[in-house]
Amino acid sequence: MTQIPVQPSPQPPVARKVPALRTHHGDAFEDNYEWLRDKESADVVDLLTAENAYQEAVTAHQQPLRGAIFQEIKGRTQETDLSVPNRKDGWWYFTRSVEGKEYGIQCRVKALDTGDPVADWTPPAVEAGVGLSGEEVLLDCNVEAEGKPFFAVGGTAVTVDGSLYAYAVDNAGDERFTLRVKDLRTGELLPDVIENVFYGISFSPDGTRIFYTVVDDSWRPYQVKAHTLGTPVTDDEVIYQEDDVAMWLGFELSADRRHLVLSIGCSEFSETRLLRFEDPDAGLRTVISRQERILYEAEPFLLADAAGRPAEAIVLTHNKDAINSMVSLVDPAELDKPLAGQHWTTVVAHSDDVRVNGAGVTATHLVVSVRKDTIERVQVLALAGLGTPEQGEPVEPAFDEELYTAGVAGSDYEAPVIRMGYTSYFTPSRVYDFVLPTAEKPAGVLLLRKESPVLGGYSATDYVATREWAVAGDGTRIPLSVLRHKSVQQDATAAGLVYGYGSYELSMDPGFGIPRLSLLDRGIVFVIAHIRGGGELGRHWYDSGKKLHKKNTFTDFIAATDWLAGSGWVDPARIAAMGGSAGGLLMGAVANLAPEKYAAIVAAVPFVDALTTILDPELPLSALEWEEWGNPITDPDVYAYMKSYTPYENVRAVDYPKIAAVTSFNDTRVLYVEPAKWVQRLRELNTGSEPIVMKIEMEGGHGGASGRYVQWKERAWDYAFVADSLGATALLPGAGLK
Repeated sequence: MTQIPVQPSPQPPVARKVPALRTHHGDAFEDNYEWLRDKESADVVDLLTAENAYQEAVTAHQQPLRGAIFQEIKGRTQETDLSVPNRKDGWWYFTRSVEGKEYGIQCRVKALDTGDPVADWTPPAVEAGVGLSGEEVLLDCNVEAEGKPFFAVGGTAVTVDGSLYAYAVDNAGDERFTLRVKDLRTGELLPDVIENVFYGISFSPDGTRIFYTVVDDSWRPYQVKAHTLGTPVTDDEVIYQEDDVAMWLGFELSADRRHLVLSIGCSEFSETRLLRFEDPDAGLRTVISRQERILYEAEPFLLADAAGRPAEAIVLTHNKDAINSMVSLVDPAELDKPLAGQHWTTVVAHSDDVRVNGAGVTATHLVVSVRKDTIERVQVLALAGLGTPEQGEPVEPAFDEELYTAGVAGSDYEAPVIRMGYTSYFTPSRVYDFVLPTAEKPAGVLLLRKESPVLGGYSATDYVATREWAVAGDGTRIPLSVLRHKSVQQDATAAGLVYGYGSYELSMDPGFGIPRLSLLDRGIVFVIAHIRGGGELGRHWYDSGKKLHKKNTFTDFIAATDWLAGSGWVDPARIAAMGGSAGGLLMGAVANLAPEKYAAIVAAVPFVDALTTILDPELPLSALEWEEWGNPITDPDVYAYMKSYTPYENVRAVDYPKIAAVTSFNDTRVLYVEPAKWVQRLRELNTGSEPIVMKIEMEGGHGGASGRYVQWKERAWDYAFVADSLGATALLPGAGLK
């Protein structure tokens, strides 16, 4: 009888230890793996290559499941499709996708002006795979990406007359883009090429200049520059430079394109500066100085005065005496006075129950984004009578579902409609046009333009979404969104996955996701934990999960896990956790705090060595983090508090669950070195036997690799790791592709 030799288990790569002492505020921490930060080192690249080889060996048995999930994603996606055309000036712009192609194709077609405003703003009927008469291709991203290791577009812009098209492309994944300009009349590229620009580009209203943003050595956007077409890039004008390393800089054109609006700020206060195109020599004008410590946004526009004449006005969304923010109207002349003496007119009053997120204008209406009961909503108010006793009541488009997301997806200043996006956990993305209220139709009209098709026999009635509440240790109620297949029984046998983020006041809003169906179809109960540090319940919800309250984020997530374990839906031994970026820090923290509660953890681009990063202001974006986590360089209390929870420093000798750290070599937001160090330290101290792996995309950025098929495969990898770890690999009876 022939004996088959037992194959040895794959062994994880072991990095050598090179002690490096980090000393701050009298505290010393010995870091044996800091040398992995040297991206140019052949030893580092060899180790990362070995990490990929190890995870491939450990997870090789998951390949059929990954293939199945990929095919499910692909089989539910209408690959040849197109976006709903969006009108800008005299053209309709839209993007086509084609089966077998990784990237979109940006197109346009001429718009008609018949004199009927609603008809003129009704998008043309465009069919997938069928060209329109007069259709122009602006940018075929598949052609641009050919032969490149990575491809992403960081911004596009078109001149008002529609003759020039600018686009910015990243071929490395490091979020530094090359800007080019195409003459749409000839199809030729202009000689103007600008390297190393950041997100967002705009033409001046006259089309002679293009504005763009530049980052500094720490990847912080700090300059807004203007390039005059046909002149050397070396002559480009610096419109503004922000030297405070803790402040972020961005820009946009005002809705009526009369001003360049510069936004400077952090998460706690901001400053807006305006450049009036009609009088550029007057220079930049500050709306409210950052010294006032107000967090605000400003939109300049023309508002008819009592006599019907257009007068300069500014609408402010601000938190002055309003933690959840409010909307005020101010005459620009008031800004010349000291703040205490300025007169602001309330347009949307402050509420403890409603978070005001922003406001913009069209030629006829104020458009306000608010959040109430965790749900994002849109309200509109007529400009006629705004800020006077004759101001009308806000009008809000009505939707049927309890848990949904609705937001402005685009608007044009002169348009009688605003474009809206809508989705829920089981309603595929919809595009609406909301016809703004008129005297004849005071409630407005909501017009459905498209619902994204989902193939493979998908039916929303096969799934259930409910709002539940966990209770934190301090008594705080934590909202949860609980998603499941309708056939899952409440008999404590199913598997469960808890997902969270909980930072930067970002909300985990309801949204449809085709990949997630593959987990639900395998009986996994998917819980989204709306934990403190996010923005779901207003500004105080964020404030109570940042800086010296950050641990609430982690304990809230554990409370959500405990709710799931005791809900009767799942087997407590079959729960996994998942989060990315700052949510990856969350994963590292809960792995240290409660490793016994999880069968597996997936941490994507995880911010797990946060203290080391933030202690070094020269590292990418570090100084910008001080307003989120505190400044451990200058504040010993912040240092001590961060050190008590940051994942890397708090790895301990316990049985850790299966852990997958997923990252990218060229990520500029969370450097690959953080998960690389973390997995080494985990393996060093782990007393358990479950594998700890790192999957690194060597040609991707913070969002992973580019291309939709590659991204589907990455999501399939993550979900297969979870499903396999939970023993939930088989489809439920009747579930899956039809």
